[in-house]
Amino acid sequence: MCLAIPVKVKRRFDAETGLVDYLGNEMRVNLALLPDVKAGDYVIVHAGFAISHLDAQEARETLQLLREMAGDA
Repeated sequence: MCLAIPVKVKRRFDAETGLVDYLGNEMRVNLALLPDVKAGDYVIVHAGFAISHLDAQEARETLQLLREMAGDA
């Protein structure tokens, strides 16, 4: 089982790669499966690939729930 956490795209380098903010850490990920994603968008990343696009409200709600579950809210 894996847990998918919303991440915010900070920068798109090219058609395939970009930089995301993953809970305060920057990670380089593959964006090839989501060609329309741009900086500021939220995505779900699995195994280094962005696999789904999220709207900002849904991403914020999910992140808040995760913080509450971790006791960080």
